[in-house]
Amino acid sequence: MDRLFASGRIVDLILALVALEALGLLAYHRRTGRGPAPADALSNLLSGACLMLALRGALVGAWWGWVALPLLASLLAHLADLRRRWPSGPPPGR
Repeated sequence: MDRLFASGRIVDLILALVALEALGLLAYHRRTGRGPAPADALSNLLSGACLMLALRGALVGAWWGWVALPLLASLLAHLADLRRRWPSGPPPGR
């Protein structure tokens, strides 16, 4: 188990699960029309995947820039996700 974490392979496994989750959500939405919209699901999962990449860099002792870049990408994906979901216009009932 120590090697799994020290090598960063644990993050690779988690990223594979995130990719499977994305495929499952997209397939479910396409088949049923239910569940999160593809853009909402993907922007959310992208933010988390970028955090995982930053974690992988930190676990293997990568240069700080290789840790900071996916953190920045995660922030941008998170902001894009918020922008998509943020209601525009006046609140309902006004």
